[in-house]
Amino acid sequence: MENSTTKNIKEIYLAGGCFWGIEAYAKKIYGVIETTAGYANGKTENTTYRELHSTDHAETVHIKYDADKLSLKKLLKFYFQVIDPTSINKQGNDRGRQYRTGIYYTDSKDLETILQEIAEEQKKYEDKIQVEVEPLKNFIPAEEYHQDYLDKNPGGYCHINLNAVNTFLIDPEEYVKPDDDELKSKLSNLQYNVTQNKYTEHPFENEYWDNEEKGIYVDITTGEPL
Repeated sequence: MENSTTKNIKEIYLAGGCFWGIEAYAKKIYGVIETTAGYANGKTENTTYRELHSTDHAETVHIKYDADKLSLKKLLKFYFQVIDPTSINKQGNDRGRQYRTGIYYTDSKDLETILQEIAEEQKKYEDKIQVEVEPLKNFIPAEEYHQDYLDKNPGGYCHINLNAVNTFLIDPEEYVKPDDDELKSKLSNLQYNVTQNKYTEHPFENEYWDNEEKGIYVDITTGEPL
């Protein structure tokens, strides 16, 4: 999770079983600015952890993110990596209505993206996806001891694989190849000829041939990870 001074801050509310794990996972995603564990879309304006069985709220994480660094589409792809979207009222070892999956939005413009991502996910399953999609209502921040729970209690219960956030989620639509004039202005003659004209560079002439810094290789024309 990172600090940001951007004005392009957006929010979404995600329910995916026990909110301890979902919050810890969300905090690892590049572009996420702030998270709050809470209870959403129940019958009442107020509730507590002990009252969830009667108020029907879902354990939910309020996520604020920098839309210049993280799209809602990609955030939802991260979300679907760690839930069973076909399961009803259970995730991992947890059972009950409070552990249902849900995507709750405050901006109606987000609904189209949400439905598109669910349609894409549905192609992976024979069973119907059961993720609840609704406008947000009756959100209440959870008790303080639930906030950042796994930071305070390393090794505490978590029903998801937090390392799943390290999986590269590459969407080719995010990496658009510039036109030829722009490529010529931004690339050296050698780079242009290698990438566009199938030239082969001589050994040990690439500026990165002896680079040992940690990182990944990306397409020099689009920035797409290779």
